[in-house]
Amino acid sequence: MEYVQGELGRIFVARLHEGESIYEAVETIARRESLTAAAVLAVGGMRSGKVVTGPEQLTGTIVPHIEAFDDARELVGVGTVFMQDGRPSLHFHAGIGRGDRALVGCPRAAMSVFLVLEVIIIELCGIAAARVLDEDAGVHLLKILAP
Repeated sequence: MEYVQGELGRIFVARLHEGESIYEAVETIARRESLTAAAVLAVGGMRSGKVVTGPEQLTGTIVPHIEAFDDARELVGVGTVFMQDGRPSLHFHAGIGRGDRALVGCPRAAMSVFLVLEVIIIELCGIAAARVLDEDAGVHLLKILAP
């Protein structure tokens, strides 16, 4: 286990509109506001997108299993922003549902807002961490950079 203590900083509230991408919006705010670490909360609707719902296989390099939808669903999600390759990067997981159908997983950048998505970004101060490529897994994983 790795961990570090930090403090809460600024709080940003954003309303995303029809067709916008949560990834583009959050990462744009993070760049503009010089955020290097943050927690993200989101609630609203998604028109369409692709969701990683786990790996195709349990061993070896991670190959994501992807489920797609295009029927306007409700979303509640949580994520983090940390630096990756010199820029802020959102890692986001959500429950996304319509009627009795639900997906839980990692929505990808192809997500498109339906009507409105409310997003809260909470700055984490004093956190020295970044996402670094893990060669074995083939994905970027969080690494604590300072004790």
